[in-house]
Amino acid sequence: MRPNIVTEAGVQTRVGQWWNAIPFLTSSVVAVCGVIYVICLLTGYDTFYEVCFLPSAIISRFQVYRFYTAIIFHGSLLHVLFNMMALVPMGSELERIMGSVRLLYLTFLLATTNAILHLLIASLAGYNPFYQYDHLLNECAIGFSGILFSMIVIETSLSGVTSRSVFGVFNVPAKLYPWILLIVFQLLMTNVSLLGHLCGILSGFSYSYGLFNFLMPSSSFFTTIESASWMSSFVRRPKFIMCTGGNPSSYIPTYSAQNTTSSGFSTGNAWRSLSSWLPQREASSQSSEDSRFPGRGRTLSTARDPTAPAGETDPNLHARLLEDSSTPDRLSDATITTMAEPRQVPIANAAVLPQSQIQGRVAAPEEQIQKLVAMGFDRTQVEVALAAADDDLTVAVEILMSQQA
Repeated sequence: MRPNIVTEAGVQTRVGQWWNAIPFLTSSVVAVCGVIYVICLLTGYDTFYEVCFLPSAIISRFQVYRFYTAIIFHGSLLHVLFNMMALVPMGSELERIMGSVRLLYLTFLLATTNAILHLLIASLAGYNPFYQYDHLLNECAIGFSGILFSMIVIETSLSGVTSRSVFGVFNVPAKLYPWILLIVFQLLMTNVSLLGHLCGILSGFSYSYGLFNFLMPSSSFFTTIESASWMSSFVRRPKFIMCTGGNPSSYIPTYSAQNTTSSGFSTGNAWRSLSSWLPQREASSQSSEDSRFPGRGRTLSTARDPTAPAGETDPNLHARLLEDSSTPDRLSDATITTMAEPRQVPIANAAVLPQSQIQGRVAAPEEQIQKLVAMGFDRTQVEVALAAADDDLTVAVEILMSQQA
């Protein structure tokens, strides 16, 4: 009898698979920060005085470029590795929800608001008539961690979880999670910018509560950018995520319950990212669910017709999913009755409900409506999408994005 043959993928193959699974913008940020650190290491540049966020220099010489140069430079190998390994799972999830262009705009918006808040607080602390904290004006801060703290707040708000794990040691309420991390990092690490992390948290909450709504363009703005000729080379890349959800290789992570415990920004996520490309035994093809995103992740390119025989796919299903949702006549009774579950109604037409059913339904929680409105969706469309999704926040996001396609 022949012995069982176990195949193992090489390290290079595992690294390639891990890298290819990271969406376009997130992988670009990782590459830029990594290349900049290597260049600084090779050239011996380690003072960072000309590129860091230095409030005194911004005020006296109006060096606004420090708003953005400070976030892409890092002071040590551990600094850049820790920040980028934290960015990969969190940035990938947000990019799949928002799209590459929208997340890029949000990153610049967060970098700007973080810097303005940092500058304002440092100025108040340094120039107040009672007691001057001059060291805050002369603090030279660098690193992507301020943006990461903003993303923690936004991702926690969108996920709907009620508790999160701090480094796998203990659980805390989701709303307190970023504040607990702020305290833990300040106690465990020296030479970290308390004010930079604090401003990141404040910007994240401002976005989550809709205070930046007037700064967020409509979806048509991002669609216009994606359809521009100079963007064609980027849009054609398989890792690029369309803001309208039109990329068949992308999917939106869904959550099976609102009270699940998510590890978020923790050593568990970093370890899963590292171990994902280590040599492993060949896995069975029976299950392809990503443990980071419990629930049903929907991939348009692999959607199946529930009435079709096993092993066969419906070649026209993808086209039907992307049809204009403004024509409710296309949603026939036969289409609805052939679905195995109510949630498997084609996403493009899922928001088409009878007006009487919408009016007779209990209104969706205002908090959920505000979260989706803060992402740039129209309030009326949000209410209809929540009605179609039975108040499931993530499914409602899928419906809204598929309609814009």
